[in-house]
Amino acid sequence: MKRSLLFSIVFISLFLIIGCSNDSSDTTENNSSDSNSADSNESAENTELNIALGTQPPTIDQHMTAEIHTRDVSRLIFETLLTVNSKYEIVPMLAESYETDDNQTYIFNLRKGVQFHNGKEMTAEDVIASMNRWVEKSDVTGVIFKNAVFEEIDDYTVELQLSQPSALALDTIASTRQSAAIMPKEVIDEAGPDGVIQYVGTGPYKFVEWKPDDYIHLEKYDEYEPVEREADGLSGKKEALVDDIYFRIVPDTSTRLAGLQTGQYDIAYALPYNDYELMKEDPNIDIYRDAHGGHTLMYNKSEGPVADFKMRQAINYALNIEEIMVAAFAHEDNYWLDSGYMDKHVVNWASDKGKEYYNVNDIDKAKQILDEIGYDGEEITLMTSRDEEILYNSAIVVQDQLKSIGLNVEIEVYDFPTLLGKTNEPDAWDIFVVGSSTVSTPSQLIMISPSFSGGVGDSKIIDLLGAIEVSETEEEAKELWDELQEHAWENHLPITMFGGYYDLFGATTKVEGFSTFSGGVFWNTKVAN
Repeated sequence: MKRSLLFSIVFISLFLIIGCSNDSSDTTENNSSDSNSADSNESAENTELNIALGTQPPTIDQHMTAEIHTRDVSRLIFETLLTVNSKYEIVPMLAESYETDDNQTYIFNLRKGVQFHNGKEMTAEDVIASMNRWVEKSDVTGVIFKNAVFEEIDDYTVELQLSQPSALALDTIASTRQSAAIMPKEVIDEAGPDGVIQYVGTGPYKFVEWKPDDYIHLEKYDEYEPVEREADGLSGKKEALVDDIYFRIVPDTSTRLAGLQTGQYDIAYALPYNDYELMKEDPNIDIYRDAHGGHTLMYNKSEGPVADFKMRQAINYALNIEEIMVAAFAHEDNYWLDSGYMDKHVVNWASDKGKEYYNVNDIDKAKQILDEIGYDGEEITLMTSRDEEILYNSAIVVQDQLKSIGLNVEIEVYDFPTLLGKTNEPDAWDIFVVGSSTVSTPSQLIMISPSFSGGVGDSKIIDLLGAIEVSETEEEAKELWDELQEHAWENHLPITMFGGYYDLFGATTKVEGFSTFSGGVFWNTKVAN
């Protein structure tokens, strides 16, 4: 399965922001009961929205990466054939409708009159060029789209023919991760190995300027025509309610928070967990908790001491997961405990199989296993980075817990880019803590892919993943997923899942209509003066 492409960039996305609006809509902290109730007719609205990002995206070409800042900026520019609502149900976007009788041949009926930002009408040739490039570049398509053929029936009808049936094809096309963005054919044809030269889509905002390490400027696209469907998740009506959006590149967490408090920024990403209680009490700020995905301990299954399944068992038995999560996320509002590999918010895939091996915290059992394998003090390297405090704080607690059972664990701290590179060197590390972003199907889980950080290292998991991807029904795929997760916990332990966590967004109380779903959703958003 094709999952090695753009590995290191994809890995960045695992640590960063991804969300789920059906949760965040319930958990938004409104610190002032009337904070958003001002009559917009009584005061002028700001025509500009300023958003503080923690990291500059590597590109705005959605086909090239799953990095979350790419995703969140580019979703305003580009659209997809299908998307998902807040329940992860598939909803047409650029497709008017779709149909299939056998989960192998799909017909997409395109919306007519949709204009790209260059004034050209979107037709089948643009969709086919875009989808073929997405299949080529994406790491989420797996075996589902191997040898897939997109063909033009007429200007507004596209047929997809898969080499074998798959009940997951539509979910994958609608995925928020490394999205299947539709671009003009001529833009695709001009693209080089580093991505497209022009950022031209069909979304409510168009690209204007990118000043590196400073800002990305988008402008309202006046010719955009929203669909007449209620906004829900990433689906439905999108309106550009401000003329200009500036994504400001602000790496320092305290600077983002201070800028939010002073009103320099209207919205800020990745606010500090340690300041959560203080932010909740600030009457000028609303806090949005956006479900990121999983918090995970990765094991080196290729070489070294933890390549031994028994050693992984000992480590897993020793861990007190709640202590780790508190150290990383400071407050119980910001995380959840769960053994499932899939985010619990994606309810149709949530599974508790193997839960008896989760958060056991049996020190005696862990020591017994070490005695059985004759552990003699061999050093175990725990990689981490201070660039992401949740990773570093977790690593400190993991080290302390593992030392309590007699393991010789040494922490090696790297800057983030170096850590990314080290994950491809099996002799450089034994364990590290990682985030795993929310995905809509198990086949998109990079932490159990055949290639990430040396690969999952188990033929049964690989075979079951392949079978899930080509299952003819979701029911069949769910049974296979339960089997895979139970086997992974009981017989292989490619990871130890700690649970899940929320990213913290902040917005001033002047912001209206902002929501989160796999990151920030900035259409239908405005700012009062």
